[in-house]
Amino acid sequence: MGDDRGCVQSEESVNGGRDACDSTPSESASADHLVVMVHGILGSEDDWKFAADQFTMNLQDKVTVHCSRCNVRQRSLDGVDVMGERLAEEVNSLIRQRPGFRKISFIAHSVGGLVARYAIGKLYRPHGRNDHDEPSDDYGDESSTGTIAGLVALNFITVATPHLGSRGNKQVPFLFGVPAFEKAARLVIHLIFRRTGRHLFLTDNDEGKPPLLLRMLDDCADICFMSALRAFRRRVVYANVHYDHIVGWRTSSIRRNSELPGWEDSMNDKYPHIVYEEYSKGINVSDGRENCVAIDRTDDLEEELVTGLTQLSWERVDVSFHRSKRRFAAHSVIQVKDTILHLEGADVIQHMIDRFDD
Repeated sequence: MGDDRGCVQSEESVNGGRDACDSTPSESASADHLVVMVHGILGSEDDWKFAADQFTMNLQDKVTVHCSRCNVRQRSLDGVDVMGERLAEEVNSLIRQRPGFRKISFIAHSVGGLVARYAIGKLYRPHGRNDHDEPSDDYGDESSTGTIAGLVALNFITVATPHLGSRGNKQVPFLFGVPAFEKAARLVIHLIFRRTGRHLFLTDNDEGKPPLLLRMLDDCADICFMSALRAFRRRVVYANVHYDHIVGWRTSSIRRNSELPGWEDSMNDKYPHIVYEEYSKGINVSDGRENCVAIDRTDDLEEELVTGLTQLSWERVDVSFHRSKRRFAAHSVIQVKDTILHLEGADVIQHMIDRFDD
């Protein structure tokens, strides 16, 4: 993040990431909260530049924002698991370099949300078994379910992330919901987005295992996917209700068709593009899976994903740019990827900041 916006660029991490730090050059003792921002497919750390600067300016001396760049551009086609491994190592590297961190949050856009979910599974430590110093007792029971890389887990926020994958009907809106187009995309997506495409369309079959997104509904071997998600104090999904031609509303808000809410217009003058908010309490549902590789592949995959993920509580924030001149770029506007083209999404970033648990 450049100095012209009041942020200080720190030394590069082993993986090349940059930090948008608090407003003073020195490391403030109070800036003990690491916020990791993760870009989407074919993206870069600059995609989160606006949001990183806003978080820094609004939460001065409280957070250090790190925009990940270990999976930039073509590296984002290597698969969710490979990218997740890289991100986990990048985060570990940051914590080794700056041992003063005590709290951690993630904010991720698009496929980056799946990458972040994989990474936290690798970084999860059960309570009492950490690679780094134990969190302070000041946090009480919040750390009792475990930590992320030895840090107290506060916010896990995704923005237009395809949590249910992209193979379901209308989950990739630019295919117009035409079954023939969607089936064809499933067959050729790996030619465009390589291994990441297979993961998104749930066509991967590594060593006869179920698709990766299904495996990420459980704690498998040394990767505790669900325990890691459960460790966060807040889990939040921001979703475009329409005009996002890349990621559909259902998959980004973790809902079934019948659960999509009705909405009229903005709920608040301060956040003109927020049209609906709800808190969904986790549902304890036993689906009879004995382990993470024994899933009945004849089951409806999307239902498997919804059922698994909604066992945890989620805050859902629905966003609409239907009155925006840039509405057809909603997938980028919701993130403010470009400060000139996508600035109308600034209220969504402010909404994140105002509700951020720091």
